[in-house]
Amino acid sequence: MLRYTLLAGAALLVPSHALAQSTGATPPPGEARVPASQSDYHQTDGSEIVITGFRRNREDILSGTSVVTSSELTRELRPTIGETLARQPGVSATSFGPNASRPVLRGFQGERVRVLTDGIGSLDASSTSVDHAVAINPLTADRIEILRGPAALLFGSAAIGGVVNVIDARIPRDVPDEAAHVEGIATYGSAADERSINTAVDIPLSSKFVLHFDGNYSKTDDLEIGGFVLSRDLREEAAASADPEIRALADLKGKLPNTAARTWDVAGGAAYVDGDTNVGFSVNRYDSLYGIPVRYSLEPGGETEAPRIDIKQTRADYRAEVDAGSGFIDTVRVRGGYSDYKHNELEESGEIGTTFLNKGFENRLEFVQSVRNGWGGGFGAQYFHRKFDVIGEEKFLPKNATQQIGLFALQTFDLGPFKAEAGARYEHQTVRAGADADLGNPRLKRSFDAYSGSVGGSYELSDAMRVGLNLSHSQRAPSAEELFANGPHAGTQAFEIGDPDLAKEKSWGLEGTLRGEGEGYSFGASIYHSWFKDYIFQALTGDIEDDLPVFQILQDDADYWGFEMEGSVRIAKVGDYAINLDAVADYTRATIHSEGPAPRIPPFRMLGGLEAQSDRVQGRLEAEWVDGQDRLASFETPTDSFTLVNASIAYQPFKDNKHSSLSLSVNNIFDVDARRHASVLKDFAPLAGRDIRLTARFSL
Repeated sequence: MLRYTLLAGAALLVPSHALAQSTGATPPPGEARVPASQSDYHQTDGSEIVITGFRRNREDILSGTSVVTSSELTRELRPTIGETLARQPGVSATSFGPNASRPVLRGFQGERVRVLTDGIGSLDASSTSVDHAVAINPLTADRIEILRGPAALLFGSAAIGGVVNVIDARIPRDVPDEAAHVEGIATYGSAADERSINTAVDIPLSSKFVLHFDGNYSKTDDLEIGGFVLSRDLREEAAASADPEIRALADLKGKLPNTAARTWDVAGGAAYVDGDTNVGFSVNRYDSLYGIPVRYSLEPGGETEAPRIDIKQTRADYRAEVDAGSGFIDTVRVRGGYSDYKHNELEESGEIGTTFLNKGFENRLEFVQSVRNGWGGGFGAQYFHRKFDVIGEEKFLPKNATQQIGLFALQTFDLGPFKAEAGARYEHQTVRAGADADLGNPRLKRSFDAYSGSVGGSYELSDAMRVGLNLSHSQRAPSAEELFANGPHAGTQAFEIGDPDLAKEKSWGLEGTLRGEGEGYSFGASIYHSWFKDYIFQALTGDIEDDLPVFQILQDDADYWGFEMEGSVRIAKVGDYAINLDAVADYTRATIHSEGPAPRIPPFRMLGGLEAQSDRVQGRLEAEWVDGQDRLASFETPTDSFTLVNASIAYQPFKDNKHSSLSLSVNNIFDVDARRHASVLKDFAPLAGRDIRLTARFSL
C-alpha cells in the first residue's frame, strides 16, 4: 500500500487534463469554455456549475465530482457510457464486450450506481445484468456529470455508489437566433470498423418556442483486440486439454467473435423558453442489436453460446422549470420520464431464448430556495415505479413491481471562508413479486423505509486552496433481483438465488477533500472510507444447477476505502501554445468480513498526459498504467497489469466557431492485451487493440 501512496503523490507532481474542466479551475490557455450566454452550466466568474441535483459550484461539492464536456467529451466518446468515462478519476467500467459497458464508481456497480439522462433514470434493464446495455447513446450527450459518494444520495438509495448524469438537449433550454441551428458529430473507429453519425436540429417557431429533432446511427463489426481472446491462465488450461477442439481455443487471437453491433436512435421535442422559465417534452425511440462475447467452454462436450441482444425502447420525457419570483422559493422544477422497454436475447439460430420487459416511470419535483444571507439549497420529492418481467428459458426472476417514494432536502450555508451543507433523504420502497404483481395481489411482498443523510463543511485555507470533510449515513433497500432471483442467468454464467428475507443495507461514510487552483495549475484529492452493515453480495456455494455454478445472495459487514487524486500544471508557453502536464490516480480496497476481498474491485491506476493547447489546436500524448489485481474473491482469477499509450490532435477550423472541430486519435498505440478486473467477462473479452479514431463535430 505504501508504494500506491507514493505513486499517487507523484501523480500530483505530474498533474489531469480532466481537472482543468472538472474542478472549476480556470482552463489552460487554448481550452475554450462555453460562454454563459450559451449555457446554463457556467457562471461569468469562471466557476463551473454542476446541475445534477441542486445547482452548485463544483468546488463546493464535498465529494468526488467530475464533468466531461467540450473537447474532452469529443476525444473520449465511445459507443457505451462505461467506456466513454473509464479514464475519469474513480471510474472504471464493466467492459462486458464493446457494446455493454456500465460505469463502475469506486468499485461499486449494478444496483449501487444510477445512470441518469438529464436527472431521470435510464428506465431499462441495464442494472439487472452486466450483459444488458444502457439505453442511452453517448452520441447525444452535451456533457456528462459524475457524482461519487454522498453527493449522489439525493437520487435515491440505488445511488449509494454514485450517479452518472448524461445531459442532452432533447428538451431545448435555449431558442436559437438563426432560422435553424444544426449540430452533428461523425466518428470512424478502426478497431471495430465503427461508423457513427448524430445530427440535431433546433428550429425556433417564435422568440419563445423551439422544436428539436435528432437522430443517430452506428454500426460496428467484430472488435479487433491486441492479443489472444482467452487470458493466459485459460490458454494454458485449453492447451492442456485432450480435446483438439478445446486445444484450438488457445490460439484464438486478433478478433473478438460475436461483438458486432447496430444501433439507431431518433427523437423529437419542443420547449417554451422565457428567461428562467423552461417547459418542454421529448419522445425518442432507441433500437440496438449487439452480440455478446463468447464465453467458451473448456469442458469436453460443454456448451458454448454466441447470443445477441435486441433492444427496443420507446421513451417520453418532460421538464418544467418555472421562476417563482423573489420569495423563499426561487424556482420550481418538475422532471419526469416514462419508458416502455423490451429486449430479446437471441440464440445463434435467431430464435428468441429469453425476453426482458420493463415498463417504468419516474417523476421528480424540486423547490429551489432563494439564497438569503448565505443560506440556500432546496427540497423535493421523487416517485419511481417499475414493472419488470422475464419470459423464456432463462426466467431467473418472477414477475415483479417496484414502487419508491422519496423526500429529500439539501441546505447550504456560506459563512465566508467556511461553507457548510446538510442533506437528508427518506425513501419508502415496496417490492411485489408473483404472477399478479401488477394487480396488487402478489405472492411475495416486502416494504422498506430507508433513511440517508450527510453533513459536512469546507474551509478556505487560502485564496487558492480549500479543504473539506463530509460525514454520511445511507441505507439501501434490496432490489427485486436481490430478493427474489431463483434461476439460471447465462449472461453472468450463474444460477442466482436471492433471499426474500434480506434486511436493508446500511453504511457510514467519511470523506475528506482538498482542492486548489491558481495561475496555471489546479489539483484535487479525495480520500474516503465506508463501513457497511448487512452489505448485500453474491457468494459461490459450490453447488451446480442447470450446469451453472450457484451463487447465493448473502449479507455481512464490509469496508470500502480508497482515494482519488488529479491535477494539472502549465509547464511552459511556446508561442501560441501552452504546454500542460496532467495526471489522475485512484485506488479502492474492499473487504467483506466473512468472505475476504470483494469481487471485481478495480486495482490501482495512474494516468498521465502531456498536452499542447492553443486557441485552435490541441495535441495530447498520454499513458494509462493499471496495476494487476491479485486481491481476489474466492471465485475470481487474477488480472495482469497493462499500460495503454494514446495520442490525439484536435483542430478547430473556424476561428469564430469553437463548437466545430476535427480530431484524430490513436488509442492503445502498442496494441497491448488489456483486461479490466471489474469485468465479469475479462478472461474471455479483452479491451480493444490499436484503434485509430477520426471525429468531426460541427455546429451551424
